Amino acid sequence: MGITKRYGGVYALKGANFSLRAGEVHALIGENGAGKSTLARILAGSTRADSGAISIRGAPVEIASPLDAQRLGIGIIYQELDLFGSLTAGENIVIGNLHFPEGRLVGFRRMEEFCRPFLRQVGLDCDIRQTVATLSIGQMQLLAIARALSMDARIILMDEPTSSLFDDAAERLFGLIAALQQRGVSIVYVSHKMDEIFRVSDRATVLRDGETIGTVEMASTSVGALIRMMVGRELKIAPRAARRPAGEIVLAAENLTTAKLREVSFELRSGEVLGIAGLVGSGRSELGAALFGIDRVTSGTLRVRGELRAPRSPRDAMAAGIGLLPEDRRLQGLMMRMSVLENATLAVLPQISALGFIHRRRENASLAPVARRLALHYPSPAAPVSQLSGGNQQKVLLARWLLLNPAVLFLDDPTRGIDIGAKQDVYRLIGELAAAGKAIILVSSELPELLRCCDRILVLNEGRVTAHYHAAEATQEKIMSAATNAGARA
Repeated sequence: MGITKRYGGVYALKGANFSLRAGEVHALIGENGAGKSTLARILAGSTRADSGAISIRGAPVEIASPLDAQRLGIGIIYQELDLFGSLTAGENIVIGNLHFPEGRLVGFRRMEEFCRPFLRQVGLDCDIRQTVATLSIGQMQLLAIARALSMDARIILMDEPTSSLFDDAAERLFGLIAALQQRGVSIVYVSHKMDEIFRVSDRATVLRDGETIGTVEMASTSVGALIRMMVGRELKIAPRAARRPAGEIVLAAENLTTAKLREVSFELRSGEVLGIAGLVGSGRSELGAALFGIDRVTSGTLRVRGELRAPRSPRDAMAAGIGLLPEDRRLQGLMMRMSVLENATLAVLPQISALGFIHRRRENASLAPVARRLALHYPSPAAPVSQLSGGNQQKVLLARWLLLNPAVLFLDDPTRGIDIGAKQDVYRLIGELAAAGKAIILVSSELPELLRCCDRILVLNEGRVTAHYHAAEATQEKIMSAATNAGARA
């Protein structure tokens, strides 16, 4: 009760109140920066509140560390995953886990016996000896869920648990949530996805600017009412703006093959948005890695504006006019200890430098108009990007590519973990870029998002193209069928 947390002069939480019943799913919602993740971290022991009180079953408790939280039966799945990339999947599950039997030596068989049931529950088919750094973001998300289940928590905090999951994995998670409820487990569900909130939650508490606005029963409220509570105003969902016909071919891939892609072919024209759909591990992000020179192309060709190109590094890709907004903004895109300004201008240092020195006035001047265009909110250009909300961190990455101005922009799940208002800003920007003649590839785990934003949709399964739809003919059912390769198995 009355939880307050302040960073410098900025309140992340200001007297926030929250209650949780046994066996309920309680949604915690609000715009980016409302304080949802801060409250979850305080309950999980990874952040200390400045003031306020926490009680469990009527008894006051102090949660000074994640170990304290685990002893109290509290587990958490963080939005920004806290896995150890250099350790194996099994080691990530058992490390610091009070329910794993200790011993001087940890044998593989004992670890396998402990971990496998939880991996099976979430549908993650991986070797427990596989290094986490080699997993996709979606697979990491499933691993984090498995780890939380292995701790036998009675309260589980889920911060955007489906942000990197496609429909099949999300459905499995919803089934898990229902099973946990039947066992009396309470779940705090932090999400920006309204359909999920209404599907799984019994109640919802709305935060705005760090304060509790109210708690409602899901059965007696509506999406519009929740959005008004979140933003304090009526938020109009803008329809997709009409776009002019696509222009010349900007990017053409023919039989593109890497370690994870198999003979992928497509064309992309100026002013066009090409959607990429597929299940976790289908090759969506790997396509971006190949185009951006991160993954080596073993065969096939890639042409940019008719010229044969084979980027061997991100520098090569940027020189060819290709930009990549990665799936995980914190691990793959942003330098969290660097400032907003430094992160935004990272790709254009040659343009704002002379004789090896950065022209600071020019650097600041370059950010201001882009920040206005993106509705980017930050305390100052010198503020560490880690202090920004998830939505504004994503906008800093978008600012980087607006400054570079590439001909082709690969957006890998750009609305992952951001609120409905920030999503509208991203959708508006995609439309503006396409109208200006940019060629855009959009990866998304949300099928309605692809159907709203894209002119065509390419579906991948196990690294291969299984379908290609024009927007007018695409449906969620068709895409899911192609993503699971149901036709081939029939």
